Amino acid sequence: MNLRARERSISFPRRPLLMGIVNINDDSFCDDGTLEVDAAIGHAVRLASEGADIIDVGAESARTNREAISVDEEIGRLLPFLRRMNLALSMVSPRDDDQVWPPLISVNTWRSDVAEPILSEGVDLLNDISGLTELTNAELCLKHGVSLLIMHTVGLPKVPHFHENYDDVWAALFAFFEDRVTKAKALGLADDQLVLDPGIDFAKQCKDNLKIYGQLDRLVGRSKSPVLLPISRKTVIGDVLDLPDPNARDAGTVACLVAGMRRGAHIFRVHDVAAMHAALKVIWSVEKVSV
Repeated sequence: MNLRARERSISFPRRPLLMGIVNINDDSFCDDGTLEVDAAIGHAVRLASEGADIIDVGAESARTNREAISVDEEIGRLLPFLRRMNLALSMVSPRDDDQVWPPLISVNTWRSDVAEPILSEGVDLLNDISGLTELTNAELCLKHGVSLLIMHTVGLPKVPHFHENYDDVWAALFAFFEDRVTKAKALGLADDQLVLDPGIDFAKQCKDNLKIYGQLDRLVGRSKSPVLLPISRKTVIGDVLDLPDPNARDAGTVACLVAGMRRGAHIFRVHDVAAMHAALKVIWSVEKVSV
């Protein structure tokens, strides 16, 4: 299995990738965002130096209790960052030999009007949290040679879906991904240009999220594309540990990383790259020796 990123190809099995989160906003649920481009670039460079294989930058919070920003504002936050990022990364070195270097650049947006002008700015991956409700984003990825992340959800972003219930969450996920992958491939995208994300905390109950964590190998075993597992400071962790503060959930995040790694996840999306890199490196070393 491979992940194609423009002219680069990353082959699995290998140590899973870490996707470090950069929020260019002032209403992130972890309160870790910034509207200052210099600060955002500095944060991204720090994540890269700590071991991030992918930098995922987003300009709009996914929180449904916050107003959506305009297309122009989202573009205005992203473009200055993207145009300076490669130069900034050239000033630092990889954490170790297994790190993807330079890190891939991912942009977290669901609006095609935002994707169109930014995908030519050195972007390797489009992180579409809308669940590919429209095919325009897939068409843009094909046009620009960018890979596409498809996240499972229902409805549109910025709309609450807290009461969604499934008789069988896996049946829902399998049907969703079969439909979206078939459509993306019909346009011309290949399996190695797609990443699948089960959408932890999006339109799911706590029991659904736990089932996905515990049985992720069901999706990994069916997929011809890499699977990304969101683990960082998730609401489900707060529910299990009774921790309302997202920033108190890093120990639970490590537990989810271990569970996901044992079940074949290819990519983990995280805030605290330094801690997750250390945990991942130890687990990977142990697993290699035990084989």
